[in-house]
Amino acid sequence: MIRLARYAWAVLLFNIGVILVGAWVRATGSGAGCGRSWPACQGELIPDLEGATAIEFSHRAVSGVALALVAILVIWVFRLVPRGGSARIGVTVAALSIVGEALIGAAIVLAEWVADDASVARAVAVPLHLVNTLVLLAALALTGFWLSGGRPLAWDQAGTTRRWVVAGGVALIALSATGAITALADTLFPKGASSGEESFLTALRVIHPILAVFAASVGWLLWRRAQPPDLLVGVALPTLVGAMLMSGILNVILGVPVWLQLVHLFLADALWVTYVLASAAAIQVPAPEPQLSG
Repeated sequence: MIRLARYAWAVLLFNIGVILVGAWVRATGSGAGCGRSWPACQGELIPDLEGATAIEFSHRAVSGVALALVAILVIWVFRLVPRGGSARIGVTVAALSIVGEALIGAAIVLAEWVADDASVARAVAVPLHLVNTLVLLAALALTGFWLSGGRPLAWDQAGTTRRWVVAGGVALIALSATGAITALADTLFPKGASSGEESFLTALRVIHPILAVFAASVGWLLWRRAQPPDLLVGVALPTLVGAMLMSGILNVILGVPVWLQLVHLFLADALWVTYVLASAAAIQVPAPEPQLSG
């Protein structure tokens, strides 16, 4: 089971890498690199790898590898984990989510919601894609958590903790969705560029930093009040939040360079995974009390 747990964590890390490659595609405007063709690229299995085509093809290639890795994880978990095991639920959700990733990606390409498209449909599809990605990461993280000895979630008994977990999760999802819209607006309508074109996206991108500052402030107050000793909650979460705020400020100052966008997204994914793991640890079934002999 140790090998399986390590494999599950490796699949999670690989999928984070795939997400970063996808962001590279968006940030460089390379989404139309394969044309209106899916799953083939420019109508070919392996096209001429130049410019935007190479970038888009690289994303499709690593996405295919991620799909295969998750499929292997599903088979492995169902072979070793007994029926009713929590890891089976986690890996099933992961499988459904990664299929959803492929279908949403295909819809975006076939509908040509790529490159310079600034339609309402794209503004809906991009955050929807990101939310599905968060579900995938959460499912993989929980699968690794359970395979590594984590206990099932005591969801019905969590009480107030459950409500805070749900509230925090919804806040992070909303923050990520607005971040996706902001990133899209920054790509299509760079600040300082004299395009002469106005878009609803430019008006929406201010929502993300406002929401980020508000969420960070509330989270900080709650953390100061609770002073949790847990390493994930007490150290990792506030550190990641601080790093995200700093990278967001630098993004604005430096004009959202591609490399810094990728750093910001990596921190966001790390924050989400850490939050999921901290939440699972907080609401898992209590460990059985040791039996005293004599």
